[in-house]
Amino acid sequence: MRGDVCVSVAGSCKKCDWLRGDAAGLEILEKTCSDVNVLFLSADACKFTLDPNTAHRKLLLSEGNRKVMHVEEKPPYPDHPERFQYCEQVLCREGVSRRCYWEVEVSGILVYIGVTYKGISRRGLVSDCRLGDNNKSWVLTCYKNSYSVRHNKINTAIPARPSSPKRVGVYLDWSAGTLTFYSISSDKLTHLHTFHSTFTEPLYPGFRLKYKSSLTLCEIK
Repeated sequence: MRGDVCVSVAGSCKKCDWLRGDAAGLEILEKTCSDVNVLFLSADACKFTLDPNTAHRKLLLSEGNRKVMHVEEKPPYPDHPERFQYCEQVLCREGVSRRCYWEVEVSGILVYIGVTYKGISRRGLVSDCRLGDNNKSWVLTCYKNSYSVRHNKINTAIPARPSSPKRVGVYLDWSAGTLTFYSISSDKLTHLHTFHSTFTEPLYPGFRLKYKSSLTLCEIK
């Protein structure tokens, strides 16, 4: 399948040669366009909003439900069956079961970036609720300058990077069963990890935050 690859450079967008919309294609483009901030098949760029009904009571949403911050003073959220009771997590409203690329900007000490099936537990055992601790979710952990990924309680450390990323790109190819995370800096996009699985339901972006960290869903133009 062919498509236009949109490359964002310092906030602008230009067209590069077409490539297949898979993780390998993204890596090839990285080598040929070394000055990019982010790249993706333009048709695969997704826009998400955070679902306030799922937000833990220590998570404050703002900017049209596109930013979340961990706070100590609990916002006055009403009770809701989809709200996370024990884990400081929030899900997006939209689920996807196709190729999809999105970015988040992170700030703080500890942020988890992942995806999950909608049926992840909200009030049961912590391991049933927490992203990466069950067979319903996959997550990248950004803790200071260390990185790891986790699925079904299996943790995999990622080789040390020089600094924690301020922006992370996520590329999901649902039908191919791949979920790829990239660190984005001012001059390059670096592959962090690719999960390989067989997805059976739509996946919802989900986030967990600690220690007054914050995360913003980026708008890709």
